[in-house]
Amino acid sequence: MDISTAVGEMLEAGRRLYQKGFVASNDGNLSARLEDGTFLITPTGICKGDMAEADLLVIDAQGAVVRGTKKVTSEVKMHLAVYESRPDIDAVVHAHPQKATAFAVAHIPLDKITLPEMVFALGKVGMTDYATPSTEGLPRAVQKQIVDSNALLLKNHGALTVGNSVMEAYFAMETLEHFASISYYASQLGGAKALGERQIAELFRVRSEVYGKPKL
Repeated sequence: MDISTAVGEMLEAGRRLYQKGFVASNDGNLSARLEDGTFLITPTGICKGDMAEADLLVIDAQGAVVRGTKKVTSEVKMHLAVYESRPDIDAVVHAHPQKATAFAVAHIPLDKITLPEMVFALGKVGMTDYATPSTEGLPRAVQKQIVDSNALLLKNHGALTVGNSVMEAYFAMETLEHFASISYYASQLGGAKALGERQIAELFRVRSEVYGKPKL
């Protein structure tokens, strides 16, 4: 991704995350893989709704800052682990949307396929084991699940989504939170009814053949 596009999308996605309440205060972090193999990433200690271009950082594949003056997000190792595991994606969004995070805190997976739109937009939603944020444990936990998922619930932590652009990763977070809301409401009405195996297989066929997305 070229840096000007990445910067514009990161600032817009940060504003939307904050406006929708997917992050509070200085929570969350975003990143993008750039054309030259470096990465654009958000700094620590800044509200994602108030970011300016000058706040963003460029880091190398080891996490060292090569452009910018602020301190990099403490979750930088998690972002780099995702890019190492998924050379097919170019952006990562980590946030704490309330309903999806409630499922993560309750250790209730969002793995019941009930809506075609979930398959078309996200495919499989994974769930990681708990690991302390900012430690080596979190990247390892994420790597185990991200290889075949574009959206993850992070136990007792939040959510993570990926995409081919920052806005695509952001919209995946919107979709995940929307699905979490519907799943919660369905639970109050007696429980969501999953689609059958043949119906699910057909949805993944359409995801691949019509939408051109991998069969995760």
